Amino acid sequence: MLKRMMDIFLSLIMLVIFSPLMLFVALIIKIKIGSPVFFKQERPGYVGKPFTLMKFRTMTMEKDQDGQLLDDNGRATKVGNLIRSLSMDELPQLLNVIKGDISLIGPRPLLMEYLPLYSKEQSRRHEVRPGITGWAQVNGRNGITWEEKFNYDLYYVDNQSFLFDLKIIFMTIKTVFIKEGIQDKGHFSKEPFKGNTKYDSLKTNFK
Repeated sequence: MLKRMMDIFLSLIMLVIFSPLMLFVALIIKIKIGSPVFFKQERPGYVGKPFTLMKFRTMTMEKDQDGQLLDDNGRATKVGNLIRSLSMDELPQLLNVIKGDISLIGPRPLLMEYLPLYSKEQSRRHEVRPGITGWAQVNGRNGITWEEKFNYDLYYVDNQSFLFDLKIIFMTIKTVFIKEGIQDKGHFSKEPFKGNTKYDSLKTNFK
């Protein structure tokens, strides 16, 4: 209950503070990238229940000769890269937090098609609400392997606390400023999770 109250309180404050910036970003996207301004996608939430995630759109809708969308690298834009590097594309998710779909802090909500690919241990990341930022995001974001990401997520699930959340918030601010781990090497976004990933028990120190 305390975590939920903190989520609502901080999200409302941030929406008020960042609303001029959000309007500016929306206008830039409309002019430079086009409509729609928002990217919406179904993602798994608490216990895997689907919800609609909102972000600012950072890629074009450019298609190939067969009418299929180009890959992420083919649709990337300079404006979109800048918005992503400053994590401004995440701001609309504050509305998801207020609705109760996600929390400010928690494992990042991944794709619905990943659900059947998780091991039993990896699926425990859905025992808590997903978050805008989390322990994995302040420890490498897209620059770490899927195994490491899941290990960090599960460490958070097993060790979540108010003080731990505060630590992640402050580390997130630092990570955004130094633009660390935003892109996977050679990819606009992280390589897709393909399953059959052996979960390595927490032998590594993720504290």
